[in-house]
Amino acid sequence: MIEAPISRHLDVVGAASAGFVEFLMTSTWSKRREADDDICDFVVGNPHDMPLPAYVEVIQRASAPQDPSWFAYQLNEAAPRDAASQSLRERLGIAYESEDVFLTKGASSALVLALSTVLEPGEEVLFQSPPWFFYESMIAFARGVPVRVPVDRATFDLDLAAIAAAITPRTRAVIVNSPNNPTGRIYPPETVRRLAELLMAASQKYGRAIYLVSDEAYNRILFDGRRFASPTAHYPYSFLVYSYAKTLLTPGQRLGYLALAPSMPDRARMRRAVLVAQYNGFGMPDAVLQHALPELERLCIDLALLQRRRDLLVETLRGQGYEVHTPEGAFYLLARSPLADDSMFAEMLAAEDIFVLPGHVVELPGYFRMSLTASDAMVERSLPGFAAALATAGECSGVFGHDR
Repeated sequence: MIEAPISRHLDVVGAASAGFVEFLMTSTWSKRREADDDICDFVVGNPHDMPLPAYVEVIQRASAPQDPSWFAYQLNEAAPRDAASQSLRERLGIAYESEDVFLTKGASSALVLALSTVLEPGEEVLFQSPPWFFYESMIAFARGVPVRVPVDRATFDLDLAAIAAAITPRTRAVIVNSPNNPTGRIYPPETVRRLAELLMAASQKYGRAIYLVSDEAYNRILFDGRRFASPTAHYPYSFLVYSYAKTLLTPGQRLGYLALAPSMPDRARMRRAVLVAQYNGFGMPDAVLQHALPELERLCIDLALLQRRRDLLVETLRGQGYEVHTPEGAFYLLARSPLADDSMFAEMLAAEDIFVLPGHVVELPGYFRMSLTASDAMVERSLPGFAAALATAGECSGVFGHDR
């Protein structure tokens, strides 16, 4: 019998990523999202309006070659690194330098780059649950051991006691994501300061650095005038992960960076280590995006528009009888499913041409997640359908709600 070789990617698929991929391949949404223009699509953070005109203009300018090497290899070029580091200094008040910034194909590449730089095979990486879909599989791909730590389910804040209890002599890194996908929680300054103290104490206890990987893909998507406090301001062994895909709502244009905390000990050596890992397979973004980055830094999607969508959905759904969490940032709303089986309720919404992500896909059974990147027209069309699905759920269950 001949055994066909299988990519090792299949051996490192985590629970959340496997559930998400299955949803992408087999759900009713997967069959209707491209064939039906009338659906209300709240599933993922894809754009449903035309892109920012200014973004298109920047890309057009950056595509026009100015010299023979315009489309040659671009290896962390100075101008984009300068623009990114200046933005970090201005927005976060942290003295990042250009040499701290390593350009990547979005936040996912930056995350794997950080892990691949510091992990030895078999070392543990803590991540928070509910998670972004691919943390577990990315940790495993970097030959680490994923360790799931639940957040506080009452507040969706970090559970610092649970993090402390999960740290072992094999712990090498901790991933946090703020503003958080899927909860929309922004971790308060006091929480991230206490996290830094916890990690420093654990690093000293075990005699080796535990690195903090701060996933800040949404750090400009903030509501109600909130300010963002980066965990990297408080802890020297920190990596900052950023993506322009959220700020500009261009998820198919892979542009981001990994930045080293300015206070990181032996930073020059770490810079070299990251660069070696980057050359060994975690490449830079395309030349055009690097040329465009200094201008793209000044752009952002309409946050007031996102907030108006959030407010309309929260107010209307609560008025209809849903329990809805109000996000402080990022793209997503979380609502309680009126049925314990969130997949069943998602299908009831699908019957009303409304498509959401069932909560179990992001390790939140009994919830559903909605993306605020749906268009205004989708939001308006969906409101009667949410009421109708809720009524149907009540008829099926005999009573609204389930065990809290």
